[in-house]
Amino acid sequence: MAPRNLSVSLVFLFTLFSLVAAHEGIGDSAKYPIVVSTWPFVEAVRAAWKAVDKGFDAVDAVVEGCSACEELRCDGTVGPGGSPDENGETTIDALLMNGATMEVGAVAAMRYVKDGIKAARLVMQHTKHTMLVGDRASAFAISMGLPGPSNLSSSESIDKWTRWKENHCQPNFWKNVVPVYCCGPYQPKDNKGICSETNSMGIVESRRSLVGPHNHDTISMAVIDKMGHVAVGTSTNGATFKIPGRVGDGPIAGSSAYADDEVGACGATGDGDIMMRFLPCYQVVESMRQGLEPKLAAKDAIKRIARKFPDFMGAVVAIDRNGVHAGACHGWTFQYSVRSADMDDVKVFTVLP
Repeated sequence: MAPRNLSVSLVFLFTLFSLVAAHEGIGDSAKYPIVVSTWPFVEAVRAAWKAVDKGFDAVDAVVEGCSACEELRCDGTVGPGGSPDENGETTIDALLMNGATMEVGAVAAMRYVKDGIKAARLVMQHTKHTMLVGDRASAFAISMGLPGPSNLSSSESIDKWTRWKENHCQPNFWKNVVPVYCCGPYQPKDNKGICSETNSMGIVESRRSLVGPHNHDTISMAVIDKMGHVAVGTSTNGATFKIPGRVGDGPIAGSSAYADDEVGACGATGDGDIMMRFLPCYQVVESMRQGLEPKLAAKDAIKRIARKFPDFMGAVVAIDRNGVHAGACHGWTFQYSVRSADMDDVKVFTVLP
């Protein structure tokens, strides 16, 4: 073959490979990598960025970022030492999802083990299950090498719980029970109990006294790595003063987070008991799959919840496979953090309700 013909053939083959690689989401891209997280958890985003910029895959970068937030006890709502339940105990919910394989690992109501996101990764890597819960999740995590058992409470969480008890366990997550304005044990409302006369009007307390940025600000993080693969992860110690055994949206795939390499990803935060009924992140990703841009997909998911529960507080952040991101919220002002190759450091975006 003549040298000129050989050169033309090589150029053709290189062009063909480039087109196939782009179509399959393979190879480096100016759009990638990128890290997105709920709330101004800047150090967590920096940790994830440091990992993914070094060449870590999306799953490992998410673990690095969420682990940093657990260690820092972000806002007291992630990791150990925060959000005591009715018994004063802190428990952990976490989720990890691989958007390339659609594998999920999660732990819920996990006691005595502080490393929620690493436990979720162990579930994904070493079991054929999706979620482990409670004491059995703890035993599994410890058997697989994570530190424990440990007391996850802190002086701050115990002080918070003590003040709550002194305030007659108000506010709380019970309804249609007596007593109303006292601590339990509780019984169904038809049974008479002490303090029951104080709620003779049957007034239902607004959930806004139970939900706010400092007791429901789950970290939900999405990473697109240099190869264009997507992963998401969440970690939280749940709702403050929750009824023991409660599991929120944090470990529920499609609710707190969802990822699909073909489309993009979503992260959510807020009143998980309400939001998990709508699977907002699954909705966001599927809306983007149908052609909606991230901003419209995020707004649509939030509106679906607000139509049924106008008093709810929550937010989602969406990112498509091209790195375009946007957020939407209801009931509060929401912030999310981003780090990409064209930024010198993490940037925080503010979203108004």
